[in-house]
Amino acid sequence: MKGMKVITADAFTLGEVGGAIADPKTWQITHLDLELSKETIKEFAFKKPLLGSLYVCLPVTAVNQVGDVITLNQSLAEFKNLPECKPE
Repeated sequence: MKGMKVITADAFTLGEVGGAIADPKTWQITHLDLELSKETIKEFAFKKPLLGSLYVCLPVTAVNQVGDVITLNQSLAEFKNLPECKPE
């Protein structure tokens, strides 16, 4: 899944999957580390770090379908409050 594009229900490309977060007790993936695109950073009015990328934690419950891209079940506006992730 790493590197797959993530698209909202209203066809906006949020970014690409950078990794995943799993619950160590259940071995289930709970969140995806989403590397935001430049357009998403601008749309959300985030401040881009000087070096590197900006990542948010996307809950897997937001995933609608996985194919060539990951399609989400919500529109762009519904993702504006995602918490930032620090990839390891």
